[in-house]
Amino acid sequence: MRRLWMLAVLVLVMAVAPASAKDVVVVYTALEPEQITDYMKAVNKSLRNLDVKMLRLSTGDISARFMAEKDNMQADVIWGVAATNMLIFKNAGLLEAYTPKGLDRVQPLFRDKANPPSWVGIDIFMSAFCFNTEVAKKSSLPAPTSWADLTKPVYKGQVVMPNPASSGTGYLSVVSILQRMGEQKGWEYLDALHKNIAEYTKSGSKPCKDAAAGERAIGVSFEYVAAKQKKDGAPVEMVLPREGSGYEIEANGLTKKGARNPAARQFLDWAITDESLKIASQFFAAVSVPGFPVPEGLPKDISKVVFPNDFDWSAKNRDRILAEWQKRYAK
Repeated sequence: MRRLWMLAVLVLVMAVAPASAKDVVVVYTALEPEQITDYMKAVNKSLRNLDVKMLRLSTGDISARFMAEKDNMQADVIWGVAATNMLIFKNAGLLEAYTPKGLDRVQPLFRDKANPPSWVGIDIFMSAFCFNTEVAKKSSLPAPTSWADLTKPVYKGQVVMPNPASSGTGYLSVVSILQRMGEQKGWEYLDALHKNIAEYTKSGSKPCKDAAAGERAIGVSFEYVAAKQKKDGAPVEMVLPREGSGYEIEANGLTKKGARNPAARQFLDWAITDESLKIASQFFAAVSVPGFPVPEGLPKDISKVVFPNDFDWSAKNRDRILAEWQKRYAK
């Protein structure tokens, strides 16, 4: 009788319990929402044992939140956040070094210099201007070809740019100018540019979207959103400044909390597979593993259009640069 009772209890438990409980992994990301949608379709197909809890914010906001939670960490994985910020996390002791499966395929530029690495990149994004040809025609504005052009008086009130404190795109634009020109001349340039700025936006994609909507003539943004707006039919042209585009690497890392979660490692292994990088290659001209086709409208060789970024310098000086930027322009 006792055996029959135990069997009945077991059957009842099996009936009410899920057939297979999924392993939860909490992911913080700054990837664009439409990109996340495509990625998650693949995640749900290939990583069926995972329940991915995703938090998406702008680079500045996701970084501030992660740093604020350092004593009560919530994230297992940081995914698609600028390498500059990943270096800051690493230096603060918030990341666990990890060698994802397939790391040997990843080009050296796309990974932390340490072995094992604290972060591994997936793609490069670079600064680009969105130029609305219809607004330009109505206002008799010439097409800009360079950073220098953006300071011309003809563009006063027609330029929108991301705030570098909240946007990874905004910060890469500012820091690339300071690295290329030197700090004194770089700040002098940004002073001149500020005279033409209509608004500093919170996100890196919004300036291009504003330009595409006809709100301003020029949005300083990044190449993915510029190409997408044009593909979607907006009257915009993508301009890669002739002095060189600033660039950043979107990167992944294992957090100290995630080090105790095998599901986090599984997600990071998947993040550099061909399945994942094929999705990235639909948005960007360069991904961490070579051999993927370049999307139409983007440069075939980005080394000819980008200005090199010293990520260590960018990370080390970020607080100082942002404080100076806020003092000059956040009024």
